[in-house]
Amino acid sequence: MKTKIYCAIYTRKSTSEGLDSDFTSLDNQREAAISYINSQKSEGWVALPDKYDDGGFTGGNTDRPALQKLIADIKDGKINCIVVYKVDRLSRSLLDFVQLLEFFDKNSVAFVSVTQAFNTNNSMGRLTLNILLSFAQFEREIISERVKDKMGAARRKGKWLGGMPILGYDLDKANHKILINEKGAKLVREIFNLYLEKKSLLKVTMDLNERGHKTNQFISAAGKTFGGIKFKKTSIQTMLKNPLYIGKVHHDGVLYPGLHEPIISEEIFQRVQDILKDNRRERLERKNVKFLGLLNHILRCKACDSIMFHTYTSRKGNRKYRYYVCMNAQKRGYQECPTRSVSAEEMENAVIESLKNAGKDDERLKTSLIVNSPIWEALFPQEMRHALRLMLKAAYYDGETGKLKLNLNESGLQVLYRMQEGLPENG
Repeated sequence: MKTKIYCAIYTRKSTSEGLDSDFTSLDNQREAAISYINSQKSEGWVALPDKYDDGGFTGGNTDRPALQKLIADIKDGKINCIVVYKVDRLSRSLLDFVQLLEFFDKNSVAFVSVTQAFNTNNSMGRLTLNILLSFAQFEREIISERVKDKMGAARRKGKWLGGMPILGYDLDKANHKILINEKGAKLVREIFNLYLEKKSLLKVTMDLNERGHKTNQFISAAGKTFGGIKFKKTSIQTMLKNPLYIGKVHHDGVLYPGLHEPIISEEIFQRVQDILKDNRRERLERKNVKFLGLLNHILRCKACDSIMFHTYTSRKGNRKYRYYVCMNAQKRGYQECPTRSVSAEEMENAVIESLKNAGKDDERLKTSLIVNSPIWEALFPQEMRHALRLMLKAAYYDGETGKLKLNLNESGLQVLYRMQEGLPENG
């Protein structure tokens, strides 16, 4: 017995003219589709009773009520095949048409055009689809190149290209320009001077957050609010490197005079760039390339819900002290996080010991977790790290209570470990 294929018939007419008559163009399209579906009964095809009729809607976009209902029913798994009278009934836009076909394919839904022998259930239909996809990709690339050329020309003329205005400027929507906001500009000058004084992104970030300053806030045309949050090191660095503050715009590695007023002098801007460059060179020299943390991409700070990354410092000659540091604390300052940093060796040992203890209480874990195998101690650090990532979804450390919660991939079991006591705890 053939598996049933539930077919939805989609019809469309561009104008509303004649839709009030007894037999409309939509009815004609539907009858042709029903006849085609009936001819495929031996293959298990069944016409769904639901009507997906868009009368008086253009095919130039997908903003059509019946089409949106069709898409929703496909997501709900109610449809196996879409049948239309002609391809252009679905869409007159090549890009929209291809996107819809990709959506159908993703949801294992076939597409059939009654009058044009287009059926993605057979090899010829799939060949036609691939040809259409190639042309659509070509069209996308042509459009992308045109947009890029247009943006480049605007940049060379010093124009603002839109988006969220940076701190120190307001958006003049009528003239598509940015204008200086004196209150914000004052804070921008203060940030540049603070960096010249402290020569540290983190110290500037901490100073601004302690005084309650926030990033620039912007409300989009759709009413969505962006920004207005505490500063991070990365946001300060982005500000300090932005040539908009010296009245210039950047395009393809070249700076062009902008149509807006500068906030920072070129002399101060260049001094800041020199310090950033020197600090970056020092960081690269100290970069941790030898010591790998076993819990990278696993350990998270519970209080901040932020990852904890592995690093180390050198003391007393060449001796290395390894740590896991909360990303939120590193970006916004250590006063923002109760965890801050923990000993990498202690944390890694605690995780491994917790896994071993979990195996004692659960026979399935005892046999499946590699930490309980004699081979564990013979593994290289890179192999241990890979094995831990296979065993663990995440490890959450709470710096206030000293508890470590492990989410295991194997069974979803959660294990709590109190580091101060060094004993596993029922969770």
